[in-house]
Amino acid sequence: MRWLGLIRHAALPFALTGAIGAGVAMADDTPRLPADLVFLRDVDPTIQQDIRYATRDNFVGRRIDGYRGAECILTERAARALARVQRRMALRDLSLRVFDCYRPRRAVLHFMRWARAKEPAIKREIYHPLYAKRELFRRGFISRNSAHSRGSTVDLAIAQRRRLPSTGDQKRAGRTACHTPRGAQRDGTLDFGTSFDCFHPRSATRHRSIRDKIRENRALLVSEMARAGFRNYRKEWWHFTLRGEPHPRRVFNVPVPQHPDRRNPTEARSAD
Repeated sequence: MRWLGLIRHAALPFALTGAIGAGVAMADDTPRLPADLVFLRDVDPTIQQDIRYATRDNFVGRRIDGYRGAECILTERAARALARVQRRMALRDLSLRVFDCYRPRRAVLHFMRWARAKEPAIKREIYHPLYAKRELFRRGFISRNSAHSRGSTVDLAIAQRRRLPSTGDQKRAGRTACHTPRGAQRDGTLDFGTSFDCFHPRSATRHRSIRDKIRENRALLVSEMARAGFRNYRKEWWHFTLRGEPHPRRVFNVPVPQHPDRRNPTEARSAD
């Protein structure tokens, strides 16, 4: 209908439709973020970013809907809290490394379609060797109503300060299960006993099998995040949500855009 086309192309402020935010595209088709969501690199560019859902290197095996840019987006309050953690990590010559931050609702719907599809999971032996993909929701590894879509939840680990994300880690791990020693190191971070998005009992933050240095690394991450106001999800050592988050009931759906400074020259010229 004609009036739908007019609304779709109008430069209106961000609004909610029911509980889901519908982002508005700029003239260059770049999604406009809600006023309270910011690029993490604008708050602290030293935090390492390895946004997996913007690539094929994830449990689905393809780029996830809604990730137009490999960027960490958070509410400003959550981003500033994360920057405080990073400053303390730097004193140890360490760095935070984020794998996922704000997650559009459309990405969650992609996960749900993937779980219902009859096709076998192509990355099962790496990410969820014990469970069929349809079990992942019931077991609490993936949520139909993700806290990530509220903008104050982050998945992250700790890495050496000068150790940047590299595809070499994933290539060396090959098709090794994520809960094995070799598979756990595919992220190139400190040893946390499993890799990110390892849907396995061993990913539980205080799993009884965790010992020595792995336990210390997890305890360091949990304690420093708690000090900045984040609470950990007990089944996933990498998953944290800001306490008193700004939008406890609001769900956003605007796609994750590419940072303006990271567009190629052709894209930048076309936006002018």
